[in-house]
Amino acid sequence: MSHSLVDIGANLAHDSFDEDRPETMQRAADAGVNKIIITGSSDASNVKAAELAEQSPGTLFSTAGVHPHHASDYTDDSDALIRSLIRKGVVVAVGECGLDYFRDLSPREAQLDALRRQLDIAKESGMPVFLHQRDAHDDFIDVLEPVLPELSRAVAHCFTGQGESLREYLEMGLYIGITGWICDERRGQHLYDVVSIIPDDRLLIETDAPYLLPRTVRPRPRNRRNEPMYLPEVVRVIAEARGQTEAHVAKITTANALRFFALDAV
Repeated sequence: MSHSLVDIGANLAHDSFDEDRPETMQRAADAGVNKIIITGSSDASNVKAAELAEQSPGTLFSTAGVHPHHASDYTDDSDALIRSLIRKGVVVAVGECGLDYFRDLSPREAQLDALRRQLDIAKESGMPVFLHQRDAHDDFIDVLEPVLPELSRAVAHCFTGQGESLREYLEMGLYIGITGWICDERRGQHLYDVVSIIPDDRLLIETDAPYLLPRTVRPRPRNRRNEPMYLPEVVRVIAEARGQTEAHVAKITTANALRFFALDAV
């Protein structure tokens, strides 16, 4: 695939990339993935993600936020750190933030508090928001909907839900991030069936590497680690599901990512 793609969510600060990060980036570039947004999800990963982005200007960018799994660690220092990082040009969104009641690794009250505080940062700064929601739909909508008019833009990252919640998100004006989950005929068939309702100007693509290796990737990597070089496979399956060409999906998702994260301004 010769299209230039943007991976809007890869956990490149993850220690599974410590041994071969430059090679991982080269493989991504060879596959046509020429911009990657590194997801920040905790104090430590926020710092590391921004450092990595500063080392590869124009190619790597990052987000700064606290994932609901880490919400009980959200302190005033975490808040101050996010606020200072988003002043850097390479940091292009607040998040990953949201609610995860599937695993409940942090108490729900802590999750709700951390989400509200990060939405406040996004409101005050005008930065887009990188959102996570799993099995917490009602609370998520309750917190998000009232502040949406004050947010610049928001993406439901790694969307894996049903058509009903997808329609609700689209009505709320959210962008939708689709991962290799759509390549999994066991868990992702419902996503394959509804992805075509996402308007062209609201679709974003991501690997969520090192997680969510597309099941359809051949040959399968022995270590089962996902990486940005597999983003074209996500494009291929989305295109098939939407009845569009891969070139079209590449073009619209790249344009959407540049606009959503204001990457051209960086």
